[in-house]
Amino acid sequence: MESRLSLSEFRTRLKDNTEIGSLKAELNLLRIFPRFGGTKPFYGLFDDKSFRLTLNSPTSPTYFIIRGKYKNVNNVLKISYVIEPNSKFQLLWVRFSPVVFLIALNVFFLFFGRGLRKATTIVSLFMLIIIFYSRWKEERKWKKLEQKFVRIFEIKID
Repeated sequence: MESRLSLSEFRTRLKDNTEIGSLKAELNLLRIFPRFGGTKPFYGLFDDKSFRLTLNSPTSPTYFIIRGKYKNVNNVLKISYVIEPNSKFQLLWVRFSPVVFLIALNVFFLFFGRGLRKATTIVSLFMLIIIFYSRWKEERKWKKLEQKFVRIFEIKID
């Protein structure tokens, strides 16, 4: 894909919009207690040819990262990027833990709560709502990350 920015403008925007830090660092104090004031929209690392960015969010974890490379070809900035899970375990946990909890809860009610049919139905419906909400929220975070990246770095989508 191409960006409307020049190479120097792209690097300047990377610098201005990215809080520097490792995406693999767990429980970093700066991530738990972020600086107050004007926070930058992205968090991650970059160099002269590549970048690894995620949303800079102090309130909710980010499950996806944008990993890519950029180079100048005939005075046109070419950017290639992919959006991938930050941690396979974290993504699997978000996707499948509500389903496992739903199955475990129904097995529990099947064997130990024989007189609680109404409660089983209500709790199962609630768990189904949680399952659909977690999937929807995951897709929304993926789209939000890509939209913000495309908007800030002025990338032309083919």
